[in-house]
Amino acid sequence: MEQVKKGIVVYGASSSGIDVKYKTLARELGRMLGENGFYLINGGGRGGLMQESIEGIIEAGGEAVGVLPEFMMHKEWNHPDLTETIVTDGMHPRKAKMAEMSSGAIALPGGIGTLDELCEIMTWHQLGLYRHKVIILNYEGFYDPLIEMFEKMHDLHFMRDNRKLCHIVATAAEAVELLLAD
Repeated sequence: MEQVKKGIVVYGASSSGIDVKYKTLARELGRMLGENGFYLINGGGRGGLMQESIEGIIEAGGEAVGVLPEFMMHKEWNHPDLTETIVTDGMHPRKAKMAEMSSGAIALPGGIGTLDELCEIMTWHQLGLYRHKVIILNYEGFYDPLIEMFEKMHDLHFMRDNRKLCHIVATAAEAVELLLAD
């Protein structure tokens, strides 16, 4: 029986002006996903960590699906080597489509867009709308302040225990290992 490939949505920075260590991390994650039979789903961008994860999985012989709103396609922000490009009417349908297609979510370091995607998928997980693993890749403590905020929100009874909403790991290998445990 042939194994069904699972799509993993990876959220991460689109900025290209970031430290190379984060780009290396994203490329490594993409490569490891491909080597372990997953396909990548992300925002399909031609820059930053989106670009690196796309190129990493393609180098490993895997597939990369980019989900972009129509306005981004008009600006030609899409990565040219995507295996598949899905165009949506806007940002909200984009996030919903990425979640719908995925069997797990990983947040790489990123900016406000990444934080938006991470918080939304955690909320959907809490509400039972997303039933797959949500993983925060806390490389070199990038997300420590956010994790501290989650703990404060929990302690003050504004939030359920974040350990039930997400897994926190430090490396790409740990993230892939969690996905393989399913």
